[in-house]
Amino acid sequence: MRFGLYPAYIGGRDVFGDNVRYVHTISARALLTDTFPALRAKQDLDRGLVTPDEVGDIAVGACVVADDLLADAALEAAAGAQPAWARVPVGERVEIGLRIARRILEHLDPLVEILVEEGVPRSAALGMVGGIPHTSWSAETIRWCAEQLEVRRSDGNRDMILRRLADGVVCINPPQNAATPNALNGLIALLSGNTVVVRAPRGVALSCMYAMREVVAPVLEEFGAPPGTLNAFCGAPSLDKWLASEHVDDVLYFGGSRKGLEFERDAIAAGKKPILELAGNDCCVVWHDADLDAAVETITQFFLNSGQICNVPNQVVAHPAIADELIRRLVEATRVITPGFPEDPDVVLTPVLGADWFTGCLAEALTKGARLVHGGRRLEVDGTPSDTGYFVEPTIVRIDGLRDARSLSVVRDETFFPLLPVIVPEAASDEDLLEEVLEFVDGNAYGLRNSFWSTGQAAIDRFLAATRNGGNLRVNDSHSGFLPFLPNQGGPGLTGGVFGEASHPMLRTTHYQAVSVLRPSSEEGR
Repeated sequence: MRFGLYPAYIGGRDVFGDNVRYVHTISARALLTDTFPALRAKQDLDRGLVTPDEVGDIAVGACVVADDLLADAALEAAAGAQPAWARVPVGERVEIGLRIARRILEHLDPLVEILVEEGVPRSAALGMVGGIPHTSWSAETIRWCAEQLEVRRSDGNRDMILRRLADGVVCINPPQNAATPNALNGLIALLSGNTVVVRAPRGVALSCMYAMREVVAPVLEEFGAPPGTLNAFCGAPSLDKWLASEHVDDVLYFGGSRKGLEFERDAIAAGKKPILELAGNDCCVVWHDADLDAAVETITQFFLNSGQICNVPNQVVAHPAIADELIRRLVEATRVITPGFPEDPDVVLTPVLGADWFTGCLAEALTKGARLVHGGRRLEVDGTPSDTGYFVEPTIVRIDGLRDARSLSVVRDETFFPLLPVIVPEAASDEDLLEEVLEFVDGNAYGLRNSFWSTGQAAIDRFLAATRNGGNLRVNDSHSGFLPFLPNQGGPGLTGGVFGEASHPMLRTTHYQAVSVLRPSSEEGR
């Protein structure tokens, strides 16, 4: 196996536990080329019926599957390490963070290779991991967050301190579709004095465990962090066990909105802080004076990973004056987006798990008056149309009128497949139309990102004044891009729950404490 075997990492040690079981990673190319033999090989490997040498190069690596005892040990180790870790000076923790960022770049090639083997297109893998040291783990972001941890003021003999203290033990439950980048993003909670437990999803455990064990853990060890500052494993426990544990303070939860909001209620009832990163159903508005080439470039980001990531523009509202031209350009740009193997640098599509959901959603939209302008078929990896293909052709539908647009699931709900609705409002004066469009955007039940494309300052100002919905607002800038300093995740509504907002995990996993110290006057001190 090219990338080896990773046990659990608990209390600064590699731990296998009793009754060891493994989950193996099989090459995505093998699964796409010869699905059933590759799946059979994986099952036999996981059951211990064959060795990796017997199945050859298709076995990429393996992880130990943790049981409840290992999961409990991880929480105990994190709780034991937290007081000492919180006493490490903030400046030293910042230096550790900057070293982790450098180490991510040093390990970029193997991280990308593992992600590709897990099925992430190479172009997406490079963006997912390669951008982290320049955004959430950038020096600008880390140092700005560190400055917020303690602010001092003086009033005569009184010193006033407003400080943010670490919540304690933070558990991270990263999502299957982007486990490694989201786990790394959440790990920045370490820098505010929290200790962390990461549960790697079984389906993509290898890249996540590699990042924890080969990238982050060595830096902590080099700086002498207390054993247990970082703990990571694949598999168990259930989230209920985290909520029941006396050691857990915060849980970073990634997932769909319905289950996420249920988890929020359960976490609050258990006295835990839920930090939710749920679904996105982002809106991209293209105004009559927009740079259409730039708008098309950002809109086609929707097809990255076949639309199976949250921070892409899920719906477009096009000014009626440019709608026909925008759709024409979108179709032209979309025609060249085709399936392929993930190692191909030009491929952005991935297999779609919800192909039947896609078919039903498209049928509903067409029945209710939407017009298919491109796509609609399932495809094999070579682009051949097929009723059983793993891929879905990038698909665009036109919907005329804003008023009833949200009666269609493709507009109302987050979809996880490459079906893009372009909504064209009825013609009206620009002033009235802008108000109607902004009301529509701000009425979205989700709140991750919204973008606006216009060269008119008055329209831009109105968009910024009226749009309260969205953890991120982008004006004439990449809808899906990530930037330093600005939080790149989080939002209100179905995206982040009751406490949803733009989210720097380094700050979200802390709480304010107000301190006043009245010093004796000079006369009193004599």
